[in-house]
Amino acid sequence: MSRMSRPAVDPAIASGGAATRDGQPISYSRAPARDLAPWIARLYVTIVDTPEDHEVSCGIFSDAAMLRIQLRGEWTAETVEGRREMGRAALYFGPQTRRMPITVRGSFTSVGLSFRPGACHALSGIKLDAMCDKLTPLETMGMCQTEWMSLFDQDASAEDWCTAMEEAMRSMIVRSGAAEPDRVAASVEAAAFTNPEITVARLAEQCGTAQRQLERLVRRDFGIPPKQVLRRARALDMASHLRGVADHDEAEALALRYYDQSHLIREFTALFGMSPRQFVDSPQPLMTLSLETRQARRLEMLARIAPGDIRPWQ
Repeated sequence: MSRMSRPAVDPAIASGGAATRDGQPISYSRAPARDLAPWIARLYVTIVDTPEDHEVSCGIFSDAAMLRIQLRGEWTAETVEGRREMGRAALYFGPQTRRMPITVRGSFTSVGLSFRPGACHALSGIKLDAMCDKLTPLETMGMCQTEWMSLFDQDASAEDWCTAMEEAMRSMIVRSGAAEPDRVAASVEAAAFTNPEITVARLAEQCGTAQRQLERLVRRDFGIPPKQVLRRARALDMASHLRGVADHDEAEALALRYYDQSHLIREFTALFGMSPRQFVDSPQPLMTLSLETRQARRLEMLARIAPGDIRPWQ
């Protein structure tokens, strides 16, 4: 299945700053420093200017636990525990099992990082199966909101902000005395990026562990069973393609992960709450920002692009 059509954009935020060929804004994001790679998947800075009273009604869908720091904008999130309203805040987001509706009013700035699977458990003993589709104060992770909010000098660059977050994470890792996350979690993460069609039995074999043990570890470090991790990965890759933030050369391979069109529509609707056609035809600025950051990391992991290279959708 090729991309249906050019994805719809929100004209109020479709210009200025880094953008896709289709005019959708994208974040500044990069891989962490080498010493932090076992702990951090990606760092990002998103700055979007809109008219003061403009409201974006969209959603996010992250397969990773996230540290999200909102520096501008009035945000509303529909979590599994109900609606949360926030302005400036530093929050810990568990991974999402499906699209989380988000509304933001006015210009917004969001910075943060995504954790590698197993990092949250290693650092703070958190089991992600208790955190899915939720957001909580940073103190859940043993972090101090005041300290993290103070990292971001308004006159500093996006790269300065990323460097400040890395230094804060180094300090946290040293204080915790934690050992690096379980390597099995890293193997499952790699499979979700490279071969999400793999069976759970084959995945356990590749990881050198019993299937039941793999199930327990994946629930702890990903929040959901292995089969659902792979299902989510397939859907996120397809969503990235539909929004124009994937390597177009992979279009046929991504489509072949689904038996037929009805299978794709059924799976996509279950996870995103709308059909693929609706997903393309309605602006998805927040979702596209999230998908683009994930897809950049995926292509770097697959060595399809080098860190810092121009991405295929730019």
